[in-house]
Amino acid sequence: MQILDLLRDLGPWGWMALALVLIALETIIPGIHFAWFASAALVVGVLALVTGLPLSWQLVAFACLSVASLFWARRYARSNASTSDVPDLNVRAHQYVGRVVMVEQAITDGRGKVRVGDTVWQAQGADAAAGTRVRITAADGSVFVVEPVTG
Repeated sequence: MQILDLLRDLGPWGWMALALVLIALETIIPGIHFAWFASAALVVGVLALVTGLPLSWQLVAFACLSVASLFWARRYARSNASTSDVPDLNVRAHQYVGRVVMVEQAITDGRGKVRVGDTVWQAQGADAAAGTRVRITAADGSVFVVEPVTG
């Protein structure tokens, strides 16, 4: 109960101090973990300063504001997460789909290797001799699915 006694003794300034401590933690610890609690503590501090709320209502307000800010942040982050202009940025193999490449090691029994730039990748698809041009149609992990180029 020492924390509650400290908050009671400091009054609204205890919430302000808590907000500063949480902001300091936010700058030290990577990720966004304490910002939502810091904002809730700051709002409760201002409310307590302006309205003179009793400590029990301050605690309820802090809990409600913390939960509300977490849900708001989660909703906001989720709505912006799928708007990347480069959706395959971290999936290197998918960036090559549609590219025409050369068979480096003959594709026999559905397996072989293709050269993409200066790198040789595993490939699967219809049998093709070394030197044949093929188009990458998909990527299955780090294995390209290829088909012969016609024309």
